Amino acid sequence: MPYKKKSWQDKLADKKCFPKVLKLEKRFPCYNAVHKMGAEVGDEVVLVNPSEVVEVMKNVPKGKLITIVEICKKIAEQHGVKGCCSLTTGIFITIAANAADEAAREGKKLNIPYWRTLKAGGFLNEKYPGGLEAHRRLLEKEDHKILQKGKRFAVRDFERYLVA
Repeated sequence: MPYKKKSWQDKLADKKCFPKVLKLEKRFPCYNAVHKMGAEVGDEVVLVNPSEVVEVMKNVPKGKLITIVEICKKIAEQHGVKGCCSLTTGIFITIAANAADEAAREGKKLNIPYWRTLKAGGFLNEKYPGGLEAHRRLLEKEDHKILQKGKRFAVRDFERYLVA
């Protein structure tokens, strides 16, 4: 039987093994990022389900922004732990963006304003559908100003627009 490639929407489905709470270890791929957010070795961190990430993304109103850091902090708080794995969260952010784009091309609507979710430091996400240029256009439609910083692009004064 031939392998059928999963759609982005299929990949957005929750995983049976998540959420999972673990004790942070230095060997974790997300250690540096989670440590920067304040978690120490031995602190509990959560590996999330896609639906938890999408729920936070859906609640960012027009004109406002959120970064992966704020998403991780919100989810960690919801689980009563010190941190949230930024690696799985980042993967699910990318999946959500591509699933929303895929659904739109099929005439469906997922209502995930993914373009309002930025990388740490207010940087645009090159992995979003259409790449940096498409991400830039969507943000500029909502009156955000984009600056080039070296080879990367960021929203000017993004901190002023962060959702509370």
